Amino acid sequence: MHKLVEKIFGWCYPLLKKLDFGETISAYLSLAVNIFILSVLSYIIYLVFRFVLVRTMIIVAKKTKTKFDDLLVSNKTAKYIAHLIPLLFIYKCVPIILENFVYWESIFGKLIGIYIVLLSLWIIKTIFNALRDHLKLNPRYSDKPIDSYIQVIMIVLWVFAFIFVVSKIFDIRTSTMLGTFGAISAIIILIFRDTILGFVASVQVSLNDMVRIGDWITFDKFGADGDVIEINLATVKVRNFDNTTTTIPTYSMISDSFRNWRGMLDSDGRRIKRHILIKVNSIRFLDENELQELKKIQLVSDYIDLRQTEIDKYNKTHQVDKSVLINGRNMTNFGLFRKYITQYLSQYPGLNKDMILLCRQLQPTPQGVPLEIYTFSNDKRFENYEYIMSDIFDHIFASIRFFDLEIYEMPSGKNDFVGID
Repeated sequence: MHKLVEKIFGWCYPLLKKLDFGETISAYLSLAVNIFILSVLSYIIYLVFRFVLVRTMIIVAKKTKTKFDDLLVSNKTAKYIAHLIPLLFIYKCVPIILENFVYWESIFGKLIGIYIVLLSLWIIKTIFNALRDHLKLNPRYSDKPIDSYIQVIMIVLWVFAFIFVVSKIFDIRTSTMLGTFGAISAIIILIFRDTILGFVASVQVSLNDMVRIGDWITFDKFGADGDVIEINLATVKVRNFDNTTTTIPTYSMISDSFRNWRGMLDSDGRRIKRHILIKVNSIRFLDENELQELKKIQLVSDYIDLRQTEIDKYNKTHQVDKSVLINGRNMTNFGLFRKYITQYLSQYPGLNKDMILLCRQLQPTPQGVPLEIYTFSNDKRFENYEYIMSDIFDHIFASIRFFDLEIYEMPSGKNDFVGID
């Protein structure tokens, strides 16, 4: 290769010297001719290799089943490699062309060497980008923070490139540069503090499987409530349900608390946990006539018969005086309503009957007694989940009057106090 280059560019200067142009003029004319020849040859080499590499990669990508080579084509990897080959040719030719210009040979040699290093890094980046896109197509890796790992590798490569460039410019040994680099590592850590914290956080997030791309998370501190769309060294991007985007520092994922809804989405149901407030003064015992009337409600008819039989047996055994309703055992409208809601939920088609299903009474409050529904819908999609929950409470609001119960409402104006003593 070296002998071929000498033959291509070494003929001009001796010829011009023989033609008696003078040593200085011969050197500059030879340089001009050689630069022209080098430019033409480099451009031809670039065109040839660009055509061959790009066309070959496209043909290979069409014939193979894997998507990786298609992604290499879309990231223009072959095109950048085609740029690199004539640069290597120029790098080999510079010492011969500038043989009589030692000062400029050193400068141009360094500049081309630096450009080769930077272009090589760019080629590596396009390969990593193609690898990233390829892994994201695989369901096993689609939720992993691949961007973080690629960014770390590129940062390391850029650091080594920087060391090489500086050592090349100032003619310093690479080992000396590495020693100096170690000495200023404290400053580097300070400059790249967020990047280092982000890398550590992204590794912990990945190893502990705390969050994946596609997870629905709620992060109150940053106002985030939506799906994770990107995880990299510095940030985690969340597309909120109002189509806004929230950017969260990656290290906040391990230093602060957030809610990940993945467990709910992976489970067999989505929890419904909501209560209404019942006025305490509307809760009372039921007499015989009221029980007969409530037997018309099919969901509790059998329960009333069974329960009343047990109560009558108990009261008779203990000779309870039922002339006063409070004596002995009795049924209340509130207890019967809870049983009715339980029966209604057990027959509702939108709920998962294999999970917890209950209607319970909570600690009384100044506003009334909370009646809570605690169950799970079998459809976890947001729209359907909201419909199921609303449908259940529509029925509760409409049916509560049949049991002569009242729901507490905060007074909103003077009309709310009409008729109150």
